[in-house]
Amino acid sequence: MATGASATQRIPSKRQTLDEAYAPPANFLEIEVINPITHGVGKMRYTDYEIRMRVSTIIRNFVLQMSFQSNLPVFKQKESSVRRRYSDFEWVRAELERDSKIVVPTLPGKSFKRQLPFRSDDGIFEEEFIENRRKALELFINKVAGHPLAQNERSLHIFLQETTIDKNYVPGKIRTA
Repeated sequence: MATGASATQRIPSKRQTLDEAYAPPANFLEIEVINPITHGVGKMRYTDYEIRMRVSTIIRNFVLQMSFQSNLPVFKQKESSVRRRYSDFEWVRAELERDSKIVVPTLPGKSFKRQLPFRSDDGIFEEEFIENRRKALELFINKVAGHPLAQNERSLHIFLQETTIDKNYVPGKIRTA
């Protein structure tokens, strides 16, 4: 049994080169918010976005799409593509805020002024607005999904990987075997 100072001695660490320190992480999530589509007419009109997620690993400076050996085992699917509306982003944010111990970033605003009737433009369905919102939603979901504590939340997994959101799900953590 070690005694005194030897018991609390630091484990020697390998010096990291600048290339290693500033290289992309060995394992990471890639999430894109792409392909906005506007559906319906009149008051039943809405836009949804494709959320494409990939868990990747970098090996010898090549990015490989992994289907079996990722260091992010918490995601059962290593690749998924689902469609989500703005209200779905509001749902996942509210669920994470309620259930997790992290500070959840804010979503881009609702833009109530753009929803007023008798506008001379398409309001929230204008291409420039949709593109700006798409970029902001992509930034939001990447910040959230990049947080190690959020990655274990069942609501985030449902949002990223299930084709429909079961709002009656049982909140909790995802366990890895």
